[in-house]
Order: sequence, then C-alpha cells, then structure tokens
Amino acid sequence: MRRWLQALLPALLLAAALVSPVRAGMFDDEEARKRIELLKGDFAELSRRADTINRNQIDFANQVEAIKADIAKLRGQIEVLTYELEATQKRQKDFYVDLDNRLRKLEPAPAEARPDARADPQGPAAKVDPAQETRDYETALAGLKASKFKEAGAAFVAFIKAYPNSSLIASAHYWGAYAHAQARDHAAAAELFGKFAASWPNDERAPAALESRIASLEALKDWKNARAALELLAEKYPNSEPGKKAKLKLKKK
Repeated sequence: MRRWLQALLPALLLAAALVSPVRAGMFDDEEARKRIELLKGDFAELSRRADTINRNQIDFANQVEAIKADIAKLRGQIEVLTYELEATQKRQKDFYVDLDNRLRKLEPAPAEARPDARADPQGPAAKVDPAQETRDYETALAGLKASKFKEAGAAFVAFIKAYPNSSLIASAHYWGAYAHAQARDHAAAAELFGKFAASWPNDERAPAALESRIASLEALKDWKNARAALELLAEKYPNSEPGKKAKLKLKKK
C-alpha cells in the first residue's frame, strides 16, 4: 500500500499542477468578461452622449441659420418700408402743393381796398398788408410741407388770430388742424377741425375734417363727442367716402 501511494503521488501532483492553471484560467476569463461588459457599457454611454451632442450641435446650427434667414428677411422688409415711407412723404408734400394751388384758384385774392373787411373785431379797424399776409401763410405752409408739424400748427394758429377775415382763413383752419393732429396735439386738432366743419360746411374738405375730428376725439377717449361727430358726418355727408365709412361704423356699434 505504501509503495502504491508513493507511486501514485507523482501522478496526483501532476494532475494538481495541470488542474490549477485551468481553474486560474477560468477565473481570469470570467473577470475579463466582466471588464469587457463594463467597457462595452461605458462605450455605449459615451457613444450616446456623443450622438446627443452632435444632434444638439446640428440643431443649434440649423437654428442659427434660421435666425440669419429671418434677420435677412426683416432687413429686406425694413428697406421696403423705408422706401415706401419716403415715397409716401413725397406724395404727401406734392399733395399739399397741388391742393393748396387748386384752392387758391377758387378763393378770392386778398382785397387791399377793403380795410373794413380786415378789421380786428376786438379793436379799431386796421389795414392789413396783403404781402405780409401771404408771407405768413406761406411760412406756415412751408413748415407743414417740411413735416415740422408743431411749428406749422403754431404758425397757422397765429395766422388765424392775425388775419381773421383773410380769404385763406378756411385753409388756415384746416391745415392748422392737420398739423396739430400730426404733432399729436389732439385737443387742438379736434377743436380746429370742428371749427372748420362748422364754419365751412360746403367746403369739399368738410367731410374729411369731421372724420379727422373723430379720430382726434377718439385719441383723447372723448367717446361722447366722437359719437356725436360720427353721427353728424353720416347724416350730413352720406354720399361722401368719410360719410359712408361713418354709417358703417355706426352700424357696428
């Protein structure tokens, strides 16, 4: 038995020597697999993050391009509107000149030989210099054409006070009211437009004057007087363009 064990011992030792590396190899492979799985997970997470960052960069780049396109579009619109505004202002100034010239043909020229007709109602009769009267009116009108509305409004009011019997007094009221409206002095504009419509109801500008008076009163939130002017416009000038608009507006209210 002893001899048999001694003979078997080398074989057992050899088997143990052969088995130990296999078991060690098995444990090394399992650890390696775990590490590989962990690395795969880290790689997948990094790939996901990279994809997210890439998509965000693409979205950001697209947004930047869209914003640039919108800016270019807005710049083009601004240029168009600026051109249209300048063209409108030029047409408006040409309109002032043309309308004033046509009205002057209809109005009698200042009468030098009628000092009584140009008397200051608050004082003794006083002669008026027709040339100075014309210059004062031209000065006020020039301010209007130059879009200096505040100065033009003051000049027309001064003209009205200085020349109450002038043949240009109606135009002074109308353009004075217009200048005040453009200067956003709606109280003065509403008053002058109202005086014009009441004093010269047969003037071709009377419907427009009432329409502008309504706009100024509405800007002042004076709804009562605005309504009264609207009703007057619709009733007195039903066939005019402002009168037709007034009737439609009253139906909606």
